[in-house]
Amino acid sequence: MYGNENLTLGVAYHGNRLLKNAENDLKDILSHNFNTVVHMFSHNDWDRSSAVMKEIFDMTYSLGLDIWVDNWGLGGTPGDKSHFLCYHPEAHQYFSDGTMRPVNVCYNNPDFISWVKEWIDKVYECGGRKIFWDEPLLPSDSGRFSCACPVCKKLFEERYNRKMPVIPDKDCYDFQVWSIVRHYKEVTSYSASKGMKNIVCVMLQDGLGINLSNLGELGQLDTIDNIGCDPYWTGNPAINEEAQKVYEYVYNSTRKNLDTCKRVNKDHNIWIQGFAIPKGTEENVIFAAEAAYDAGARNILLWGYRGSEGNDYGSKNPDLLWHNAGIAMGRLKNKEYDRAIKEIRKKAGIL
Repeated sequence: MYGNENLTLGVAYHGNRLLKNAENDLKDILSHNFNTVVHMFSHNDWDRSSAVMKEIFDMTYSLGLDIWVDNWGLGGTPGDKSHFLCYHPEAHQYFSDGTMRPVNVCYNNPDFISWVKEWIDKVYECGGRKIFWDEPLLPSDSGRFSCACPVCKKLFEERYNRKMPVIPDKDCYDFQVWSIVRHYKEVTSYSASKGMKNIVCVMLQDGLGINLSNLGELGQLDTIDNIGCDPYWTGNPAINEEAQKVYEYVYNSTRKNLDTCKRVNKDHNIWIQGFAIPKGTEENVIFAAEAAYDAGARNILLWGYRGSEGNDYGSKNPDLLWHNAGIAMGRLKNKEYDRAIKEIRKKAGIL
């Protein structure tokens, strides 16, 4: 395999649905050495912009860029607040202390599972063939956990032969993982039956139900092709924006991710932070991308386009961040070209 055929360099893109702007942005993405775009496909896109999304997908493909489609906010945060709950208020997640999670849907709700399958149909109709399942989670702390809605309480009793407690214990944490895996088994089996690829990414923090430490639980599903993580560093006091620590954090997280991938025989995805980058630290995107590559990653993606400048959490100097992101991806492309050229020369008997 020559050149960059085995290198995925992606960037998340969302917020714009104006075709002329999208065309300019996609060309900008291409000129910054990316070859893949992660397009958000929210409930609002489904309801109001699906024909436009199909045109944006077609435009992306026509430029030679690949597409991953993000399930942005379908079940709530992270991402948009879930609009599904307007139609199914009974599907809210609840903490075990009785507190509602007002914008998040229960993974075990059967109506939600059916609705996600309808979303998959629309993504397929628009031309999407790879789904990026973005940061599944079920939160917990020392005093409570989610989800403890009536559906989950019934499933918990059936599974563990006891009432669901308020204070989480081992069974509760196991139930969180089981619920996430159960949901994704259902929806990825459906998308896989349509010939679509399924890609998932988790966060690294504790108290989320699933993270990098137990990512293999999702990786064991036959219908998931690619498992990854997003070792974002801003706000981590142990790193404090220091280049050396950024490199080591991303490198070590990537190695752990790849070890899990090897164990469950799955491909990988590693995300580089491009949002909320403080002024004066924009070079960290270069060091982080190098760290992921040095650790063995070949599917490396940035969140998000132009430093996510369209969001309140955007980078403080988006122009410089985006410039450095292009440098970072160009360096990785050149590494692959250098490798390929060396192999070609060797086979030609020049070396």
